Amino acid sequence: MISISRRWDDRENLIPALVGIWAAAIASVPEPRVKLLIAAPALFGAIAWWTLLKAERWVALFLLAAMLLPPLPAPMGNSGVHVAPIFALLGIVTGIIRPGEWRAWRGPVPLLLLALLAVLTGSTGFAALYSGWTVALGSLARVLLFGIGAYLFLYTLAGPRSVAWDPLRFTRVLFLAGACGALFACIDFYYQLHSPAGHGEQFIWVGQDVFRRAQGLFYEASTLGNFCAFFLVMVLVALFRPRGERPCSRLLLAMGGAVFAAALILSYSRASLLTIAVAGCAFVYVRRWPIRRALVAVCLSLGSAVLFVKMALPAVSSHYWTRLELSIQYLWSSPDGVLSGRISTWKTLLYFLLQQPWHALFGVGYKTLPYSNFTGATLIADNTYLSLLAETGLVGLITFLMLNIAILRTGLRCARSNQPRASFFGTWIFCFWTGEVVQMLSGDLITYWRVLPIYLWVLATAAREAS
Repeated sequence: MISISRRWDDRENLIPALVGIWAAAIASVPEPRVKLLIAAPALFGAIAWWTLLKAERWVALFLLAAMLLPPLPAPMGNSGVHVAPIFALLGIVTGIIRPGEWRAWRGPVPLLLLALLAVLTGSTGFAALYSGWTVALGSLARVLLFGIGAYLFLYTLAGPRSVAWDPLRFTRVLFLAGACGALFACIDFYYQLHSPAGHGEQFIWVGQDVFRRAQGLFYEASTLGNFCAFFLVMVLVALFRPRGERPCSRLLLAMGGAVFAAALILSYSRASLLTIAVAGCAFVYVRRWPIRRALVAVCLSLGSAVLFVKMALPAVSSHYWTRLELSIQYLWSSPDGVLSGRISTWKTLLYFLLQQPWHALFGVGYKTLPYSNFTGATLIADNTYLSLLAETGLVGLITFLMLNIAILRTGLRCARSNQPRASFFGTWIFCFWTGEVVQMLSGDLITYWRVLPIYLWVLATAAREAS
């Protein structure tokens, strides 16, 4: 008995001893990177354990990390490595260890979302066949990133949820976090900060000076513009809600709207401005009555942003409005120049499909056009529909069109719900997605994997609150 108790005492003393050795190793290493590498397993283990204790924590951590953390300068892929997918893995574990808390989902959106994911996954086989395994592995990686948004949608719609979880309060957190990201984008543009990793080379020429378009913490400027448009639509919708049905006060909405509008202007994303215009028209359709008060508030926010940019960067402000005016003036006489050469790219891609129409049935592989010469040259389609037609064929395009119709129908149904929260989230996603459908004509928006899950979260929240 004495020997057994001594062995147990030794075993109890072993854990503190190992912790002491581990702490001493961290303290003795001079390099900060090595310190972080030694401390990472324990730190990640603590964060993972804390995340798994509550059903919604991984959702919050993933969305906040996707919005506020830049890519890491690691030599993987062409955009670096991001930590947000780690929280998505924790989300899968969270769903697995709570099998009894799931419920059956309803509606066509989940099935069509899974069908599109299946089509994208199957297209990686054609990517390997036509473009090689290296390009196919990149295609598979992008399918998995799209799958994160699909899983988050299903989890939010039918997955575990705590009784105390308040989606409206979490929306306020997302709005404030998004405003911080938009503010950083303005600072980044003003000081032209060094990009950590994986940022697109997008510049504007103002006189003799060259500026990198505002990208903030995202990979490129168009994602930032789309992200800002998303929250500006939320501001428009929330201004019409009663006090207890909106996530923030009107003052906070106006202040945040001004920040998002300034970041949108500095991103130079003209398509995102079109998204807001279309979303505003959709909002008029949903409300079915004059929106004078909202228009005044939105105009004040936009006016504040314009005034801020004009005071801080007068040359950039003048160049922005001149560029916008010229885009409208020469849209019909020189559309290819206004659209930055997109029409020439579309003609090249359509010519390829007309010459080899069998590729229009199943495609050449998801996200292979920018990285393969199979079509004759590397192409960036800048058109979600045409890109899906070429890369996933008619099967993928038809599935995607049906998904868009289902999203709009679900959003409109929720917008007209008697449940206040369902009405708020439904109006938000219906108006914004109406603009997205139009903006997809000039950009491949389903590749925005860092912001697409936020949009799908709003859709799933609306559907769950309505049911």
